[in-house]
Amino acid sequence: MANLSQVAQGERTARMALSMIVEPDDAVTGRLLGEVGAVEVLRLAERDDGVPGLGTVDARVWRTQFERPDAQTHSQRIVEAQRMGIGVLIPGDQDWPSALDDLGDRRPYVLWTRGASSFLARPLREFVTITGARAATSYGEHVAGELASDLANAERVVVAGGAYGIEGAAHRAALASGGDTIAVMANGVDRPYPMGHRELLERVADLGLMVSEVPPGAVPTRHRFLARARLMAALSAATVVVEAGVRSGSMAVARRAHELGRAVGAVPGPVSSATSVGPHQLLRDRIASLVADPADLASLVAPGHKAPASGPRADYEVDHSRPRTSEPSRKL
Repeated sequence: MANLSQVAQGERTARMALSMIVEPDDAVTGRLLGEVGAVEVLRLAERDDGVPGLGTVDARVWRTQFERPDAQTHSQRIVEAQRMGIGVLIPGDQDWPSALDDLGDRRPYVLWTRGASSFLARPLREFVTITGARAATSYGEHVAGELASDLANAERVVVAGGAYGIEGAAHRAALASGGDTIAVMANGVDRPYPMGHRELLERVADLGLMVSEVPPGAVPTRHRFLARARLMAALSAATVVVEAGVRSGSMAVARRAHELGRAVGAVPGPVSSATSVGPHQLLRDRIASLVADPADLASLVAPGHKAPASGPRADYEVDHSRPRTSEPSRKL
Protein backbone atom coordinates (compact mmCIF):
# COMPACT_ATOMS: atom_id res chain seq x y z
CA MET A 1 0.00 0.00 0.00
CA ALA A 2 1.21 3.50 -0.77
CA ASN A 3 2.50 5.51 2.16
CA LEU A 4 -0.63 7.65 2.50
CA SER A 5 0.46 9.30 5.72
CA GLN A 6 3.21 11.09 3.79
CA VAL A 7 0.48 13.12 2.09
CA ALA A 8 -0.77 14.46 5.39
CA GLN A 9 1.03 17.58 6.51
CA GLY A 10 -1.69 18.10 9.10
CA GLU A 11 -5.37 17.54 9.77
CA ARG A 12 -6.46 19.58 6.74
CA THR A 13 -4.45 17.77 4.07
CA ALA A 14 -5.19 14.43 5.73
CA ARG A 15 -8.94 15.09 5.46
CA MET A 16 -8.52 16.24 1.86
CA ALA A 17 -6.75 12.97 1.07
CA LEU A 18 -9.44 10.96 2.86
CA SER A 19 -12.14 12.54 0.73
CA MET A 20 -10.20 11.38 -2.35
CA ILE A 21 -10.01 7.81 -1.10
CA VAL A 22 -13.06 6.96 1.00
CA GLU A 23 -16.60 7.40 -0.28
CA PRO A 24 -18.70 9.92 1.67
CA ASP A 25 -21.07 8.96 4.49
CA ASP A 26 -18.86 6.18 5.84
CA ALA A 27 -19.77 5.89 9.50
CA VAL A 28 -16.67 3.89 10.47
CA THR A 29 -14.29 6.45 9.01
CA GLY A 30 -16.37 9.23 10.56
CA ARG A 31 -16.19 7.64 13.99
CA LEU A 32 -12.43 7.18 13.74
CA LEU A 33 -12.00 10.79 12.64
CA GLY A 34 -13.81 11.92 15.76
CA GLU A 35 -11.76 9.66 18.00
CA VAL A 36 -8.20 9.90 16.67
CA GLY A 37 -8.14 12.55 13.90
CA ALA A 38 -7.44 12.31 10.18
CA VAL A 39 -3.65 11.90 10.33
CA GLU A 40 -3.98 8.88 12.60
CA VAL A 41 -6.76 7.45 10.42
CA LEU A 42 -4.34 7.38 7.47
CA ARG A 43 -1.72 5.71 9.66
CA LEU A 44 -4.23 3.11 10.81
CA ALA A 45 -5.05 2.38 7.17
CA GLU A 46 -1.39 1.57 6.48
CA ARG A 47 -0.84 -0.72 9.45
CA ASP A 48 -1.83 -4.34 9.92
CA ASP A 49 -2.69 -4.19 13.60
CA GLY A 50 -6.07 -3.55 15.18
CA VAL A 51 -8.44 -0.70 14.39
CA PRO A 52 -10.27 0.77 17.40
CA GLY A 53 -13.83 -0.53 17.59
CA LEU A 54 -13.44 -3.06 14.75
CA GLY A 55 -12.85 -6.79 14.74
CA THR A 56 -10.16 -8.36 12.59
CA VAL A 57 -12.41 -9.03 9.61
CA ASP A 58 -14.12 -5.63 9.74
CA ALA A 59 -10.73 -3.90 10.00
CA ARG A 60 -9.55 -5.76 6.91
CA VAL A 61 -12.67 -4.74 5.00
CA TRP A 62 -12.29 -1.10 6.09
CA ARG A 63 -8.65 -1.05 4.91
CA THR A 64 -9.56 -2.25 1.42
CA GLN A 65 -10.89 1.26 0.70
CA PHE A 66 -7.35 2.60 0.87
CA GLU A 67 -5.96 0.28 -1.80
CA ARG A 68 -6.23 3.02 -4.40
CA PRO A 69 -3.74 5.01 -6.56
CA ASP A 70 -0.49 5.96 -4.82
CA ALA A 71 0.07 8.80 -2.44
CA GLN A 72 1.85 10.91 -5.05
CA THR A 73 -1.36 11.07 -7.10
CA HIS A 74 -3.28 12.45 -4.13
CA SER A 75 -0.57 15.01 -3.43
CA GLN A 76 -0.78 16.24 -7.02
CA ARG A 77 -4.58 16.50 -6.82
CA ILE A 78 -4.34 18.58 -3.64
CA VAL A 79 -1.84 20.95 -5.25
CA GLU A 80 -3.99 21.22 -8.39
CA ALA A 81 -7.10 22.06 -6.32
CA GLN A 82 -5.20 24.80 -4.54
CA ARG A 83 -3.96 26.15 -7.87
CA MET A 84 -7.55 26.32 -9.15
CA GLY A 85 -8.58 28.42 -6.16
CA ILE A 86 -10.93 25.80 -4.75
CA GLY A 87 -11.54 26.32 -1.06
CA VAL A 88 -11.42 23.72 1.70
CA LEU A 89 -13.26 23.71 5.01
CA ILE A 90 -12.79 21.28 7.87
CA PRO A 91 -14.45 21.12 11.30
CA GLY A 92 -13.16 23.92 13.48
CA ASP A 93 -12.75 26.42 10.64
CA GLN A 94 -14.50 29.76 11.07
CA ASP A 95 -16.85 29.10 8.14
CA TRP A 96 -17.50 25.45 8.90
CA PRO A 97 -21.31 25.02 9.17
CA SER A 98 -21.84 23.69 12.69
CA ALA A 99 -25.25 22.38 11.59
CA LEU A 100 -23.42 19.51 9.86
CA ASP A 101 -22.10 18.37 13.23
CA ASP A 102 -25.63 17.12 13.91
CA LEU A 103 -24.80 14.27 11.52
CA GLY A 104 -22.44 12.78 14.10
CA ASP A 105 -20.21 10.07 12.62
CA ARG A 106 -21.71 10.80 9.21
CA ARG A 107 -20.66 14.42 8.92
CA PRO A 108 -18.44 15.12 5.89
CA TYR A 109 -14.69 14.69 6.22
CA VAL A 110 -14.17 18.00 4.40
CA LEU A 111 -16.08 20.52 2.30
CA TRP A 112 -14.71 21.68 -1.05
CA THR A 113 -16.03 25.12 -2.01
CA ARG A 114 -16.24 27.58 -4.88
CA GLY A 115 -17.63 30.98 -4.01
CA ALA A 116 -18.64 32.72 -0.81
CA SER A 117 -17.89 30.10 1.84
CA SER A 118 -18.72 32.75 4.46
CA PHE A 119 -22.40 31.98 3.72
CA LEU A 120 -21.96 28.76 5.65
CA ALA A 121 -21.16 30.62 8.87
CA ARG A 122 -24.62 32.18 9.00
CA PRO A 123 -27.16 30.94 11.58
CA LEU A 124 -29.04 27.75 10.74
CA ARG A 125 -32.39 29.57 10.82
CA GLU A 126 -31.40 31.53 7.70
CA PHE A 127 -31.08 28.45 5.47
CA VAL A 128 -33.96 26.79 3.61
CA THR A 129 -33.58 23.86 1.23
CA ILE A 130 -35.86 23.68 -1.80
CA THR A 131 -35.87 20.37 -3.65
CA GLY A 132 -38.10 18.38 -5.93
CA ALA A 133 -38.60 16.61 -9.22
CA ARG A 134 -36.16 16.95 -12.10
CA ALA A 135 -39.02 16.31 -14.54
CA ALA A 136 -41.02 19.12 -12.98
CA THR A 137 -44.18 20.63 -14.40
CA SER A 138 -44.52 24.31 -15.23
CA TYR A 139 -46.68 24.59 -12.11
CA GLY A 140 -43.92 23.12 -9.95
CA GLU A 141 -41.21 25.34 -11.39
CA HIS A 142 -43.42 28.40 -10.94
CA VAL A 143 -44.12 27.56 -7.29
CA ALA A 144 -40.44 26.81 -6.60
CA GLY A 145 -39.46 30.15 -8.12
CA GLU A 146 -42.04 32.03 -6.06
CA LEU A 147 -40.89 30.35 -2.85
CA ALA A 148 -37.23 31.04 -3.59
CA SER A 149 -38.00 34.70 -4.37
CA ASP A 150 -39.88 35.06 -1.10
CA LEU A 151 -36.95 33.55 0.79
CA ALA A 152 -34.43 35.76 -1.00
CA ASN A 153 -36.48 38.85 -0.20
CA ALA A 154 -36.52 37.74 3.44
CA GLU A 155 -32.69 37.56 3.29
CA ARG A 156 -32.59 33.80 3.73
CA VAL A 157 -30.22 31.48 1.88
CA VAL A 158 -31.80 29.16 -0.70
CA VAL A 159 -30.11 25.73 -0.69
CA ALA A 160 -30.65 23.29 -3.56
CA GLY A 161 -28.80 20.67 -5.56
CA GLY A 162 -28.42 22.34 -8.95
CA ALA A 163 -30.56 19.75 -10.74
CA TYR A 164 -32.99 20.27 -13.59
CA GLY A 165 -36.57 21.13 -12.66
CA ILE A 166 -37.40 22.34 -9.17
CA GLU A 167 -33.87 22.93 -7.91
CA GLY A 168 -32.77 24.85 -10.99
CA ALA A 169 -35.89 27.03 -10.74
CA ALA A 170 -35.07 27.78 -7.10
CA HIS A 171 -31.47 28.80 -7.89
CA ARG A 172 -32.54 31.00 -10.81
CA ALA A 173 -35.23 32.78 -8.80
CA ALA A 174 -32.91 33.40 -5.85
CA LEU A 175 -30.28 34.92 -8.14
CA ALA A 176 -32.87 36.98 -10.04
CA SER A 177 -34.09 38.40 -6.73
CA GLY A 178 -30.58 39.37 -5.69
CA GLY A 179 -30.58 36.73 -2.97
CA ASP A 180 -28.03 34.21 -1.76
CA THR A 181 -28.04 30.60 -2.90
CA ILE A 182 -25.94 27.48 -2.34
CA ALA A 183 -25.67 24.50 -4.68
CA VAL A 184 -24.77 21.27 -2.89
CA MET A 185 -23.13 19.00 -5.45
CA ALA A 186 -22.71 15.22 -5.70
CA ASN A 187 -19.58 15.75 -7.82
CA GLY A 188 -16.50 17.94 -7.78
CA VAL A 189 -17.16 21.68 -7.68
CA ASP A 190 -14.91 22.04 -10.73
CA ARG A 191 -17.31 19.93 -12.84
CA PRO A 192 -20.77 21.57 -12.89
CA TYR A 193 -23.43 18.89 -13.25
CA PRO A 194 -25.76 18.52 -15.05
CA MET A 195 -23.98 19.96 -18.07
CA GLY A 196 -27.13 21.73 -19.18
CA HIS A 197 -26.88 23.82 -16.02
CA ARG A 198 -23.22 24.75 -16.45
CA GLU A 199 -23.99 28.44 -16.98
CA LEU A 200 -26.42 28.53 -14.05
CA LEU A 201 -24.01 26.77 -11.70
CA GLU A 202 -21.13 29.01 -12.73
CA ARG A 203 -23.33 31.98 -11.78
CA VAL A 204 -24.05 30.30 -8.44
CA ALA A 205 -20.30 29.91 -7.88
CA ASP A 206 -19.70 33.57 -8.83
CA LEU A 207 -22.54 35.09 -6.80
CA GLY A 208 -23.25 32.42 -4.21
CA LEU A 209 -21.58 29.14 -3.32
CA MET A 210 -21.01 25.68 -4.77
CA VAL A 211 -20.06 23.08 -2.17
CA SER A 212 -19.30 19.37 -2.21
CA GLU A 213 -17.87 16.73 0.08
CA VAL A 214 -16.23 14.89 -2.83
CA PRO A 215 -13.00 16.24 -4.31
CA PRO A 216 -12.40 18.16 -7.54
CA GLY A 217 -12.64 15.89 -10.54
CA ALA A 218 -15.09 13.51 -8.88
CA VAL A 219 -18.10 12.44 -10.95
CA PRO A 220 -21.61 11.91 -9.57
CA THR A 221 -22.67 8.36 -8.66
CA ARG A 222 -25.82 6.92 -7.16
CA HIS A 223 -24.16 6.60 -3.76
CA ARG A 224 -22.93 10.20 -3.87
CA PHE A 225 -26.42 11.47 -4.70
CA LEU A 226 -27.84 9.49 -1.78
CA ALA A 227 -25.10 10.73 0.54
CA ARG A 228 -25.71 14.33 -0.54
CA ALA A 229 -29.29 14.13 0.74
CA ARG A 230 -28.09 14.24 4.35
CA LEU A 231 -26.07 17.41 3.67
CA MET A 232 -28.99 19.20 2.02
CA ALA A 233 -31.16 18.22 4.98
CA ALA A 234 -28.69 19.13 7.71
CA LEU A 235 -27.59 22.48 6.28
CA SER A 236 -31.04 24.07 6.56
CA ALA A 237 -33.54 24.81 9.27
CA ALA A 238 -36.31 23.78 6.88
CA THR A 239 -36.71 21.71 3.72
CA VAL A 240 -39.53 22.27 1.23
CA VAL A 241 -40.44 19.61 -1.33
CA VAL A 242 -42.10 20.93 -4.49
CA GLU A 243 -43.20 17.99 -6.65
CA ALA A 244 -41.55 14.59 -6.27
CA GLY A 245 -42.19 10.99 -7.14
CA VAL A 246 -42.51 8.58 -4.27
CA ARG A 247 -38.98 7.20 -4.93
CA SER A 248 -37.42 10.59 -5.65
CA GLY A 249 -34.14 11.58 -4.05
CA SER A 250 -35.98 14.66 -2.78
CA MET A 251 -37.99 12.38 -0.52
CA ALA A 252 -34.72 11.18 1.02
CA VAL A 253 -33.79 14.81 1.77
CA ALA A 254 -37.16 15.40 3.45
CA ARG A 255 -36.95 12.25 5.55
CA ARG A 256 -33.39 12.99 6.67
CA ALA A 257 -34.45 16.53 7.60
CA HIS A 258 -37.31 15.10 9.65
CA GLU A 259 -34.94 12.66 11.41
CA LEU A 260 -32.67 15.59 12.29
CA GLY A 261 -35.57 17.52 13.81
CA ARG A 262 -35.65 20.11 11.03
CA ALA A 263 -38.91 21.52 9.70
CA VAL A 264 -40.27 19.97 6.51
CA GLY A 265 -42.81 21.49 4.14
CA ALA A 266 -44.58 20.00 1.13
CA VAL A 267 -46.39 21.76 -1.69
CA PRO A 268 -49.64 20.02 -2.72
CA GLY A 269 -50.46 19.43 -6.36
CA PRO A 270 -53.06 17.85 -8.61
CA VAL A 271 -54.05 14.37 -7.44
CA SER A 272 -53.77 13.23 -11.06
CA SER A 273 -50.07 14.17 -11.27
CA ALA A 274 -47.32 11.63 -10.57
CA THR A 275 -45.15 14.45 -9.24
CA SER A 276 -47.72 15.15 -6.51
CA VAL A 277 -47.42 11.68 -4.99
CA GLY A 278 -44.29 12.47 -2.96
CA PRO A 279 -45.46 15.70 -1.33
CA HIS A 280 -48.87 14.19 -0.61
CA GLN A 281 -47.26 11.19 1.06
CA LEU A 282 -45.14 13.46 3.26
CA LEU A 283 -48.30 15.28 4.30
CA ARG A 284 -50.22 12.03 4.84
CA ASP A 285 -47.40 10.61 6.99
CA ARG A 286 -47.25 13.88 8.96
CA ILE A 287 -43.60 14.35 8.13
CA ALA A 288 -44.33 17.68 6.44
CA SER A 289 -46.47 20.74 6.95
CA LEU A 290 -48.50 22.06 4.06
CA VAL A 291 -46.95 24.93 2.10
CA ALA A 292 -49.54 26.49 -0.19
CA ASP A 293 -48.79 30.20 0.05
CA PRO A 294 -46.25 32.69 1.42
CA ALA A 295 -47.91 32.62 4.84
CA ASP A 296 -47.35 28.86 5.10
CA LEU A 297 -43.70 29.30 4.15
CA ALA A 298 -43.25 32.08 6.70
CA SER A 299 -44.77 29.86 9.37
CA LEU A 300 -42.54 26.94 8.42
CA VAL A 301 -39.32 28.93 8.79
CA ALA A 302 -40.44 30.89 11.84
CA PRO A 303 -38.61 30.22 15.12
CA GLY A 304 -40.37 27.64 17.22
CA HIS A 305 -42.14 25.96 14.31
CA LYS A 306 -43.49 22.58 15.39
CA ALA A 307 -43.70 19.69 12.96
CA PRO A 308 -46.96 17.78 12.64
CA ALA A 309 -47.43 14.98 15.14
CA SER A 310 -45.94 11.84 13.66
CA GLY A 311 -47.88 8.69 12.98
CA PRO A 312 -50.62 7.61 10.62
CA ARG A 313 -53.50 9.99 10.16
CA ALA A 314 -57.06 8.90 10.74
CA ASP A 315 -59.21 8.62 7.65
CA TYR A 316 -61.53 11.32 8.92
CA GLU A 317 -60.72 14.09 11.37
CA VAL A 318 -62.87 16.92 12.63
CA ASP A 319 -61.29 20.26 13.38
CA HIS A 320 -63.32 21.45 16.37
CA SER A 321 -61.37 24.69 16.49
CA ARG A 322 -63.14 26.02 13.41
CA PRO A 323 -66.40 27.87 14.07
CA ARG A 324 -69.51 26.40 12.55
CA THR A 325 -71.53 28.42 10.10
CA SER A 326 -75.07 28.19 8.89
CA GLU A 327 -73.91 27.66 5.31
CA PRO A 328 -74.54 24.16 3.98
CA SER A 329 -71.48 22.07 3.34
CA ARG A 330 -70.50 21.19 -0.20
CA LYS A 331 -69.06 17.90 -1.34
CA LEU A 332 -65.93 18.02 -3.46
